[in-house]
Amino acid sequence: MEWDKEAFRSEWTFKTSRSGGAGGQHVNKVSTKVMLEFDLMRSSLLTDFQKQRIAEKLAARITNEGILQITSQAERTQWGNREVVENMFFDLLTQALLIPKARKATRPSKSAKEKRLTDKKHDSAKKEQRRKWEE
Repeated sequence: MEWDKEAFRSEWTFKTSRSGGAGGQHVNKVSTKVMLEFDLMRSSLLTDFQKQRIAEKLAARITNEGILQITSQAERTQWGNREVVENMFFDLLTQALLIPKARKATRPSKSAKEKRLTDKKHDSAKKEQRRKWEE
């Protein structure tokens, strides 16, 4: 699915903060962590079906107010983390809206059944031989 990235940018809000973890002085004084917030229920770019499906699939990332939050602190720069978050957003939407193909139930073929039974008989005979040594 191809997304109109420019249209979505108008509905995003970004928050920045200091990243955690190792990194020394740079991490302690620069706000490189980026959080993208997207108000799912108020979006004019998605249909009601898409909103419902995304809400179900990404429930762990959506707040009680219906805001989808995605965070990145992997990159050293705020701009790099912003790009990561934007790409993650579109990847998550694509995955959430992907409807898997229904599985068609099939039966094992006659030869597959025969092979399974011969393998069972072979294993059984092998174990039977072991028992005779014990007695």
